[in-house]
Amino acid sequence: MPLHHIRAGAVLACAAALTFSGLTVTGVLAAQPAAAATPVGYQNVRINEVTSSNTDTVELYNAGSAAVSISGWKMSDDAFSPQTFSPSSTTIPAGGFVTFASPKGLGDSDKLVIYTADGAVVDRVEWAADAAKPAMARCGGDGTGAWVTRTATTTFGGPNAAGCPSPGPAASRVRINEVTSNGADTVELYNGGTSAVSIGSWRYVDGDTGHSPVTVSSSSPTVTTIPAGGYATFASGLGLGDNDSLFLLDGNGTTIDSVTWATDGAKPSDERCADGTGWFRTSTTATFGNANSCTGGDGGSGGGDTGGGGQAGQLSGGGGALTSGCAPEAPSGTGATPSGVLAWPGGADVMIADNVCAFTTSTGPEGRDVSGLAFDPADASVLWAVKNKNWLFKLVKSNGKWVPDPSWSATGRQIRFAGGSGEPDSEGLTVGGNGHLYITSERDNTANTAPRDTVMEFDPAATGSTLTPIRQWDMTAQFPQLDTGSKDDANLGFEGVGFVPDSWLTANGWVDPRTGAAYNPANYPLHGTGLFFTGLEYDGTLHVYGLNSDGSFTTFGTVATGKKSVMDVTFDAVTGRIVATCDNTCGETHTFLKVGAGGAIVPDVTYTNPAVMPADNLEGFALAPASACVSGFREAVWSDDGIYGFGSGSSSYGHALYSGTFPC
Repeated sequence: MPLHHIRAGAVLACAAALTFSGLTVTGVLAAQPAAAATPVGYQNVRINEVTSSNTDTVELYNAGSAAVSISGWKMSDDAFSPQTFSPSSTTIPAGGFVTFASPKGLGDSDKLVIYTADGAVVDRVEWAADAAKPAMARCGGDGTGAWVTRTATTTFGGPNAAGCPSPGPAASRVRINEVTSNGADTVELYNGGTSAVSIGSWRYVDGDTGHSPVTVSSSSPTVTTIPAGGYATFASGLGLGDNDSLFLLDGNGTTIDSVTWATDGAKPSDERCADGTGWFRTSTTATFGNANSCTGGDGGSGGGDTGGGGQAGQLSGGGGALTSGCAPEAPSGTGATPSGVLAWPGGADVMIADNVCAFTTSTGPEGRDVSGLAFDPADASVLWAVKNKNWLFKLVKSNGKWVPDPSWSATGRQIRFAGGSGEPDSEGLTVGGNGHLYITSERDNTANTAPRDTVMEFDPAATGSTLTPIRQWDMTAQFPQLDTGSKDDANLGFEGVGFVPDSWLTANGWVDPRTGAAYNPANYPLHGTGLFFTGLEYDGTLHVYGLNSDGSFTTFGTVATGKKSVMDVTFDAVTGRIVATCDNTCGETHTFLKVGAGGAIVPDVTYTNPAVMPADNLEGFALAPASACVSGFREAVWSDDGIYGFGSGSSSYGHALYSGTFPC
């Protein structure tokens, strides 16, 4: 399913080397500016002509009534890897053209997607073999006409006329005529030609570059032909959202028509005025299957209105409307970023990596509260996630998105405390050396005014819709400061946990705080193959435990992270560091800790999140293992406890997972 791209603006970056005890990682350490606002009128900029013949040239046309800045915009081909380009001008005047040479080769059978600097999809065109030679062009009106392939000549920088046949082929007269994103997500096509057109093999796709096109004939009701002067109406099977687009492709994959709209632009619908030829505008009444009413204000592009501007800091695509009962929660507890932090060393681009409201459950229908994350160190294709409302999810990739593994549970599994009672306020999780999952809880949700700081061990191979711990360790008595009768204080306990192998502790010379000598795992025969570092939200300290097979535990003291709070803890074997993550409380930062010269675990370096990400309650963080490294980078994943994104109306609203890259 879809990937929604957050795209960073221009980056003034310098390469720098980061050294972790002999391991050198090259990354970008310069400050990155915040995501640029989507420029007003961007929807009126259309791909107008393109060639895949040697020079690979692209022409953009501004069909609006005001100039539009395209500074920092990007393009991608069928690999969906956006790159900046160098246009002939960074501003397109009203009714004007801008051209650029594609920074990556365009193929015989390829596609082109244009993005604003903050990642909103502007326009897209797709073509079959040789269809863009000598050029593909919009014919019958710059920016508004239907695409015609293999035009006779190229007219880059000027109006499309000489190379466009008149009249065009019958298929080119089929246009998207009306569309709605109000939950029903309906599409209407109109045939302005004089003969019927077979459209059963035609496809459509929204502005989500992770979506695969869907055939018109597979939608409901089944549509295979559109009569001359007639309408064809069907329900979109993709889910259309605010700030979204719709693209219509013929059976060869060549783009026939497209429309883009801003927030609420397709509610109750976006319609052409007049049918099949005019610009899109927001209607006051949907008229599917009939002539458009043309009552309403400005709307999308793809025909003559000026359209509306985007909103600052939004993500591209919508991913569908929020489901019933899904209630995003605005971030709380925002604090200052600590001094001395470095910019994110991975890629500047981040993608939304889940379906909208994907984590709704019977005990948390609001669809939020996704907290701890952990990659399976033995299988980088598996990501474990835990929800505060006592649910565990095994996630796998599907079309680039993290979705519940249907072979494990398509809706997650509920977890309980030992004995099958209570509802753990589950916040953190890690994978132990035995492959089992260790989950922390700070409260029992059925009695949330009292702390219950525990670590629970679960076997992921266990069957059943509800899981109970194999073993459970209760450390509540160690934190009397949390037991005040206040649910807010009780909510400041174990927020994250990371399993740290004995082999790393001994190889790096960690001094056992209990003995003052080098740590010797043999002194603790029941603890397994490593120790567990739990993060306390209350004061940002890590509390170190040996979890013994007889149900007892050994306390190895605390570690100061330099943060006032910790929301997740992970051990990263690639860098050889323990990572303590803090959300917007600490400026969205990750502190990497090492064993210092004196044998104590101390902070080494702290990074911010990629500059383009929202400042939300991002409580979960996970780095993929070395086996996932590609071209020197691997995946990093964040979870948003409140699924708030950039707020209501943004395409990140209702999403919990974000995916980026981190150096190997």
